[in-house]
Amino acid sequence: MPKSSKKKQNRRKTFIILLIPVLVIGYYLISHEEKIEKKYNSYIPKKYMAIYLEAQKVYGVPWYVLAAHHRVETRFSTLKPMVSPAGAEGPMQFMPCTFVGWKHPSCSGLGKGNIPEKEKTDPAVIKKYGGYGIDADGDGKADPFDDKDAIFSAANYLAKNGAADGQIEKAVYSYNHSNKYVSEVMYYVRLYKKEGAQEVNR
Repeated sequence: MPKSSKKKQNRRKTFIILLIPVLVIGYYLISHEEKIEKKYNSYIPKKYMAIYLEAQKVYGVPWYVLAAHHRVETRFSTLKPMVSPAGAEGPMQFMPCTFVGWKHPSCSGLGKGNIPEKEKTDPAVIKKYGGYGIDADGDGKADPFDDKDAIFSAANYLAKNGAADGQIEKAVYSYNHSNKYVSEVMYYVRLYKKEGAQEVNR
């Protein structure tokens, strides 16, 4: 075999050897992302990221904590209807009495209450009764069914229950008194924090 042909063959072998790790790493990254998406359905819709980050700036609650709650409560606002059998409402599943305030005369028990719709979204009424509802988009209503209002309201609640001071598990437990719920939310908290936002357009 001529020397030039042998050199070309050697170069080709070297190129293939160097290419193998690149292909292996590429395959790993693609399959890893597919595995996360398939197994955990954890991708965060891009349209919500700006809201989480804005709420984080205002309330000091990490964006990934808000994303985890949103994922667990309504799979990023995709569950229908957006009212639970217990009466929790909207993307972040607030009980009406928590949203409007437990001082409301109709509030007792689990917190479903009997609050008129007009009062339920009135920031002045919410302030009067000590609720957590927030008018985040400035339209004059604190609407538990509006994504931005609901996410800001959740940030408000979590912040006041320790999440802004790093007591995330405590805050999550106060949101829903269930160890199973805490485990589920904290799973996504860790996942989003570690992996970063898996942003996709929905």
